[in-house]
Parts: sequence; structure tokens; C-alpha cells
Amino acid sequence: MEPKATDENLFILQKMAEGDEDAFKYFFDTYYDDLCNFVNGYLRDEKLSEDIVQDIFIYLWEKKDSLSSDCSIKSYLYSASKNKSLNYLRNAKNKNRIAENFILQSDSVSNESADQFLEFEELKKILCNAVEKLPPQCKTVYRLSRDGGLTYKEISEKMGIAVKTVENQMSIAIKKIKDILQPYYDQIFIFFLLLKSF
Repeated sequence: MEPKATDENLFILQKMAEGDEDAFKYFFDTYYDDLCNFVNGYLRDEKLSEDIVQDIFIYLWEKKDSLSSDCSIKSYLYSASKNKSLNYLRNAKNKNRIAENFILQSDSVSNESADQFLEFEELKKILCNAVEKLPPQCKTVYRLSRDGGLTYKEISEKMGIAVKTVENQMSIAIKKIKDILQPYYDQIFIFFLLLKSF
């Protein structure tokens, strides 16, 4: 059974819904550290856990108007943290499973063919460098989409730009990355499909 919110928390929630930043800061200061520890229990990565919790608080602030007037902020934050952690692990597991299947299937490839591929770490470095060369807004949009798993609508809300702008920036980012990767395209094609974040 979900615990009921205290009268004090309901009052602060109402103030936050009205746009009171101090009310939001109260919830942030109250729950941030505990939520980071909670998420880190799933992910075993302190920096990633902090990023996820920060995203959850950003989402809380953006959606403050739509929260129920008797919402338990504590339950809301812990539930959101758990769901986002499990989604991240599920996506990582699926990516690893695809990569493992590729490796298993590639056992039948001759050594001569295998030699045509660059080392995995070298490929990863090339991809990272391609992303780093993007213009600042392009790079932010691309990373929020590929690393953060956000929809174009969520990115537009997070960055304060139109959805159409997000779409345009993603198109520019993908085109620029393809241009940069063109000399390595034969070697990198399969890995580029497998790696959604780098």
C-alpha cells in the first residue's frame, strides 16, 4: 500500500506546482542523496546514478503541474528511479545480447575476413571522436537521444527548443557523423548499428 503524503509535503507540493523553486529545492535536498544511493544499488555506477536522478528531478519540475494534489513525492521519486534504472539495465542487456550473438555468428568468418575489421576499442574511439566534432547543440541533441534514450518531444522540453529543431539537429548530426565515418564505413557499419551510445 502506498504511504500517504504528510500534510507538510502536500503543502510544499502545492507550492512547487505553483512554480515555487524553493519548494522544488526542498524535495531535491531531501531525497537526492538517498535516491542516488538507491539507483546505484541497481547500476553500480555512481556518476551514471547521479545523472539519472538529476534527469528525474528535471522531469519532476517540468511535470509539476500535472501531479496529483495528494501525490506522495517520495513514492513518485522512488518509483521513477526504479523504473528508469530497470529500463537502463534492460536496454544494456539487450545491446549486450545482440553483440554476443554477433560475436557467436562471426566465429564462422575466416581470419582473413575478420582482419578487415578494426579493433573494437579503435572503432569506439573513432565513433566518440565523430560525436565530439559535432556542433554543440547537435551534440547535445544527439547524446540526449542516443545516450539518454529521450524522445524528440522530451529533448525539446529539456532544452527549451521546438520539436522541429530537435529533428533538424538530429538530421544534421547523423549526416555529419556519416561524413566523418565514411573512410571507415566498411569496418564500422555493423558496430555502428550495435552501439546506440558511446
